[in-house]
Amino acid sequence: MYNRILWLTAIGWLIAQPGHAADYLMYFEAQGIAGYSSQQDKMVFNSKDEAETMQKPSIGVDYLQRFSGATGDFASFALQARLVYDDQDDEKNAEAQLYNAWFKYKAGWSDVWIGHNRPALGLSSYFDSHALLFDTMAMNGFGYDRDWGVGTYRDFSWGNLAVSLTTGSGMPIYFKGNYLAAVRASRGTLNQDNYNLGFSAGYGKTLETMGYNLIMDEPQEMAMAGVDLTWLWDNFESRWEAMGGRNQDENAVALFWRLGVNLLDEARLKLEIQPMYLKIGAEESYQIAAGPSWLLTPDITLRSMYHYDEAMDDHRVIFQIYWYRKL
Repeated sequence: MYNRILWLTAIGWLIAQPGHAADYLMYFEAQGIAGYSSQQDKMVFNSKDEAETMQKPSIGVDYLQRFSGATGDFASFALQARLVYDDQDDEKNAEAQLYNAWFKYKAGWSDVWIGHNRPALGLSSYFDSHALLFDTMAMNGFGYDRDWGVGTYRDFSWGNLAVSLTTGSGMPIYFKGNYLAAVRASRGTLNQDNYNLGFSAGYGKTLETMGYNLIMDEPQEMAMAGVDLTWLWDNFESRWEAMGGRNQDENAVALFWRLGVNLLDEARLKLEIQPMYLKIGAEESYQIAAGPSWLLTPDITLRSMYHYDEAMDDHRVIFQIYWYRKL
C-alpha cells in the first residue's frame, strides 16, 4: 500500500508543477457505501467483497491533462485514484487504489497508450464502471477492468479497432511470466448509430488476483473469445456480452445482460436489472442485481442495489452516495 501512496504523491507533485496548469480537467470525488450482507450477517462497507477494489467509502481525484502544439492536441495524461476505507479481515486501514494512470500519444495512424488502462477485451474495454455499483464479467474472473501494459486503438467511420499487450495481473504489477494479448474490433458508434457491436479475443498466461491480492502464484492459461453489444433505443439501454474458451486452465463460459431505462428530465433517474451466468471448470453460478440510480444534483448521485450471488448464497443490499465535482 505504501508504494502506491508514494507513486500517487509523486504523480500529483509532477502534474501540479508550473507548465502543467493549462488545458487540464480535475475532478474531486467522494463516496459513502454501506449495506447488509446475509452471508456475513452484518453491515458491510463495500459493494462486492472486502478484497475487491469495488466501491468502498473513499475520496479521490480524476485528472486529465492534454498536451497541445501548433496543430492541436498530440498527447494526454490521465490519473484516477482513490484513498479508501478498508475493513478487510477486520483490520481497518486506508488503501490507495489506482485506476487510470496512462499516457496516450496521437501517432496519426493510431492512438498509442502506456500505463494502467483497459485491455482490448470485451465490454469493459470501452464501458467505464468506475463509480457504479453493478459489476461486469471482467470483475468476475473474465479479463481485467484495468491492467498494466501498452495498447493502441483507432476510430473509423464504421467503428473501432483496439489492440493491447498487458501484464495479465489486473490492479497490481507482477512479472511471473504472465501476460495478456487482446484485440477487439467493433461496428457502430453510440453517438451516431445508437449501437456498438464488438468481437474480441485474448490469449495469455494470466494471474488470478482479487483487488491487489494475489490468489494464485503461478500464471494460468487464458484463451477467450467473445461478442458484446450495446444498444440504445428511446430511453432504454441494453448491454449484452458472451465469452467462452479457456480460463485458469479450465473450460469457461460467461453470459451477461444489463437492461436499463432512463426516466425524468435529462435521464436523472435510471432503473437497471442485471443477470449474469459464470462457469469455470465444474464450478458454475449465477448472479442477479437490480436497483435505481438518481442524479440528485449535477454533482451528487444516489444509488442502491440488491445483489444475489448464488455461489456465496449471499443476498446483499447496498446504498451509495457519490459526489463528483469539477475543481
